Amino acid sequence: MPEQTLKLGIPAGSLQKATIELFDKAGFHILDSERSYLPCIDDQQISLTMLRAQEMSKYVADGVLDAGITGYDWIMENGSDVIDVCELAYSKSSSNPARWVLAVSDESKVTKPEDLAGGIIATELVNVTKKYFADKNIDVKVEFSWGATEVKARLVDAIVELTETGTSLRANNLRAIDTVIASTTRLIANKKAWQDKFRREKIENISILLSAAIEARNKVGLKMNVKKVDLDAVLKVLPAEKSPTISGLADAGYVAVEVIIDDKIERSLVPALKRAGASGIITYPLNKVIH
Repeated sequence: MPEQTLKLGIPAGSLQKATIELFDKAGFHILDSERSYLPCIDDQQISLTMLRAQEMSKYVADGVLDAGITGYDWIMENGSDVIDVCELAYSKSSSNPARWVLAVSDESKVTKPEDLAGGIIATELVNVTKKYFADKNIDVKVEFSWGATEVKARLVDAIVELTETGTSLRANNLRAIDTVIASTTRLIANKKAWQDKFRREKIENISILLSAAIEARNKVGLKMNVKKVDLDAVLKVLPAEKSPTISGLADAGYVAVEVIIDDKIERSLVPALKRAGASGIITYPLNKVIH
């Protein structure tokens, strides 16, 4: 093992698969993640530990880990004093922020948080929920839920539960009446580790590469050959905010045009480019986009 090693924590559980896929796109290949809480990574300067996101920020704050990936919600819940290195816009099933919502059963007469005064709220996110109600001067009892919180919405007055799409709430006949906190995934660092030149540079490198992999996730590269006489027509078809690379070809009558676009417009853009005179059109996936 090299003399200098970064102790990095990655989340087990719901974020595990998405995190490993993201690291792979960023150029870090993680092995044994299904069998071990100490998986291997193909970087000898990184020592990996897999922990639940709920406790990651505690271990980073205490210096057990130099850096880790967790949710903003758990940083707030644990009150962890850490460096927030960057936001990583990915989650279990989308790139949208996850929300902890205050929810009640469909048959409940509750329509707003104030209606819950004197009631009982069940949640895993106890401290954040207590602060939410305290900030609104609403007196409630907040109880820790050991899981299956949706089921408890009919046993207590309300729940605070995590949702990305709202599918689970609808499936359990629940309705959200407010958002308690929105959360995205974060790369965090221990304050002492951040002052160390090697560790800070290593953490910053990971931040750059993971962010680049996220940036590339919904984009594709597009190449084409265009007759010089058709170039203006082709450029008018490309999105106005995109600045393509134009280079000469061996045939002086043609140029090569290359641009990065959002994948959602590819299917409508490619036929339009062909009609405008482009040929030899190639689209290709991207691993990283670094600005």
